[in-house]
Amino acid sequence: MKKSFFRLLNRMNKVILPKLSDKDPNKLTKFQKGILAYRYFVLINSLD
Repeated sequence: MKKSFFRLLNRMNKVILPKLSDKDPNKLTKFQKGILAYRYFVLINSLD
């Protein structure tokens, strides 16, 4: 149940949230770093 929820959430993130992997992490704002951390958290939980 948990894994399928995070997989669905990961698919929605790919569509809705901006892609930040091509940018330098040191130059991101705090808000963008938060989005990046959230996307990473969801991705890791969907792969477990």
